[in-house]
Amino acid sequence: MRDTVLREHICLLAKSMFDRGLTGGSTGNISARTEDGGLLVSPTGTSFGRLDPARLSHFDIAGKLIGGDEPTKEMPLHQAFYDTRSTAGAVVHLHSCHSVALSMLPETDPDNFLPPLTPYGIMKLGRVKLLPFFMPGDPAMGDAVRGLAGKRSAVMLANHGPVVAGKDIEAACNAVEELEDTARLAMMLRGMSARALTDDQVQGLVSKFDIEWDD
Repeated sequence: MRDTVLREHICLLAKSMFDRGLTGGSTGNISARTEDGGLLVSPTGTSFGRLDPARLSHFDIAGKLIGGDEPTKEMPLHQAFYDTRSTAGAVVHLHSCHSVALSMLPETDPDNFLPPLTPYGIMKLGRVKLLPFFMPGDPAMGDAVRGLAGKRSAVMLANHGPVVAGKDIEAACNAVEELEDTARLAMMLRGMSARALTDDQVQGLVSKFDIEWDD
């Protein structure tokens, strides 16, 4: 995707998520690979609802800032995904309400954050890792992602928000929205005797769609 088109696409998708309440105020950040191997990144302190294509932070392939405004303080988090997952073409981090709520519940499984409620949560995300709480901007968040050795495409930062890597900007945005939708279902069904997918059904999906399902 050409640089100018990619810039417009990043801002269009970010505004769509903002308009639907998936991240508010000046929260969240988004990045995508350029054709030449560089990165376009949302600047620090900006709102998903008002990103300016011309002011996106622009990094070259060596990681040097060559244009735009100063990048999000969560750059170490984004860079960790790009460095450990060769398939990562975009990374999205939101402060979405239901996923954050689910991260606070003591019964939530840290190694498999999302309950298996629908096939699409599994197909788009694989197994989601719940990471502990970090101070915003703490480089240790990137270290925690690196510690997963590229085995997870999505993590949930406890009390903070989800972070998802995808092959391109569309895939990353679709996946993070699926994460929030599944978390919303989990919160809606809490305390009810809901019928989740069985282990056999989950394994059937993993096999049929060749899903990363690290133990």
